[in-house]
Amino acid sequence: SFGFAWHALKSNLMRTILSLLGVTIGIFAIIAVFTVVDSLEKSFRESMNFLGDKVIYVQKWPWEFGGEYAWWKYMNRPVPSLAEYKLLEKRLENHQGMAIFWTKGGNTLKSGNNNIADVTLQGVSFGFDQVSDVRLADGRYFVQSDIDAAKPVAIIGASVAEGLFPGREALGKEIKLKGFRFRVIGVMEKQGESFLGTPSSDNNAIIPYGMFNKMFASLSSRGIEPILAIKGLKSDEGSLELESEIRGAMRSIRGLRPRDDDNFALNRPEMIAGVITQLFSVLNIAGTIIGGFSILVGGFGIANIMFVSVKERTNLIGIQKSLGAKNSFILFQFLFESIFLSLIGGGVGIF
Repeated sequence: SFGFAWHALKSNLMRTILSLLGVTIGIFAIIAVFTVVDSLEKSFRESMNFLGDKVIYVQKWPWEFGGEYAWWKYMNRPVPSLAEYKLLEKRLENHQGMAIFWTKGGNTLKSGNNNIADVTLQGVSFGFDQVSDVRLADGRYFVQSDIDAAKPVAIIGASVAEGLFPGREALGKEIKLKGFRFRVIGVMEKQGESFLGTPSSDNNAIIPYGMFNKMFASLSSRGIEPILAIKGLKSDEGSLELESEIRGAMRSIRGLRPRDDDNFALNRPEMIAGVITQLFSVLNIAGTIIGGFSILVGGFGIANIMFVSVKERTNLIGIQKSLGAKNSFILFQFLFESIFLSLIGGGVGIF
């Protein structure tokens, strides 16, 4: 049976190739779909790395996905303040770092005859590097005295350094922003553009929050709201203890009664990760259906070829039967032929 099946495949080479093509395309399609979905999911998750790991953000506005966003419930909430940050520093215990920071985009930095536009400026407190992914390629991070004295020092992104100091060392050089002069003490590692276009440090500049407040005196009127970021301990699974501690501390600081709703939001990167997981669960199901149809089409192709093969070899089957061939012998010829087509086509589709 094995030999007859193999001979039949070699004798009808064009039909064999067409059958293999159907199976190969089916297997390749299902592998390609799952590969693309997995690559997209990985790119999405890597694009969210800028939010940090095990970090809880205290903000006025909650991160909500799906349904109608109830903005009218949140618009009158107070924004987190520097005073609240300093109180939380004293009260919180289950954390490995915390910071307050302000962010403003659309700034233009200058140095000599060079300038670079659309720079994102961040005014930060000490410890910002513990809650955010700040990686320095050169220089140093802020020390406590830089923050306390609001020194005019800055850490700039790789693209900012390349734009202002092409082919030159950026450390120790002077940059200008809104009439203020800053000395560059650090340059961040180049990150490149993310898949989703999420914020990258390449076009960022970081300064002490005291200098930031001098430059933008009326922060709230300009729509610049501070964010408190607290990073949980590695031992705190899911940062549940930290979240509970922050909620209790914030309610106490703001004088909320037990029946009062929270007038602040505790946002976590896991919220976005959950949305991504749901999205790609749906894509995986869709991929399975698409791949299943591809395999089904390949299977129908083999079944159709086997039907044609049986019709063509009716005379040969009759001769084999007259010579004493059993039904199982004839059946196995076509089964082996189907198996060969499936294995070879599947192997080509995989590799």
